[in-house]
Amino acid sequence: MSSGGATEFHSGLVSIIIPVFNRAAMLTEALASAEAQSYRPIEVVLVDDGSTDGTGRLCDELAARSPERVRALHQANAGPGAAREAGRNAARGEFLQYLDSDDLLYPEKLAKQVAALRSAPDAGIAYCWTRLRRSDGLLVEGPWKGSGERRETMFPWFLTERWWDTPNPLYRRSVCDAAGPWLPLWQEEDWEYDCRIAATGTKLVQVPEFLVEVRELAEERLSGGDSRDR
Repeated sequence: MSSGGATEFHSGLVSIIIPVFNRAAMLTEALASAEAQSYRPIEVVLVDDGSTDGTGRLCDELAARSPERVRALHQANAGPGAAREAGRNAARGEFLQYLDSDDLLYPEKLAKQVAALRSAPDAGIAYCWTRLRRSDGLLVEGPWKGSGERRETMFPWFLTERWWDTPNPLYRRSVCDAAGPWLPLWQEEDWEYDCRIAATGTKLVQVPEFLVEVRELAEERLSGGDSRDR
């Protein structure tokens, strides 16, 4: 199906958008977790945000290895919000999955979240439990932040805390289109974006399992006071 623009959208397809800046080693792991998904069909859109260390070249190499599934985009360094927006504009899927280059999707994530959305047609987002791996390698035992709580809407909780991390939710594309573009912000761009989605009254469905792992890094982060966003 098509929205009338240049991009043709495909029913059932999940677009996984991975923005990256100077993080070659971790990008390979993130992409591997995307390609290991039991769900099909998928596409992966790598967005090199003006990397200066060879990450951009790696994006092209990874896309060349799986040209039927992986594409690489390049832009001047403009920050995580602009990079995700470039990926969103290029995505062709019915569902959108944002994946930070330092995080991992568990193999059944997309299968279970797509199934959850199919079973709840009034819901626009499926979320799950987040597993946190600390910088010392240890896993936090319970669901990270508020991801373990069952909630039907994002507000009022998102007014005080973004209680999931960027790779946790699976969005219907229609929800993201209704919210509009990611803003070219360098900090809290993900919170601002999700609050716009929350303002549309989007309903949630929870998959009460650990399906995504976010990793705490030792270096200073760029988004929200850290660099976990890419």
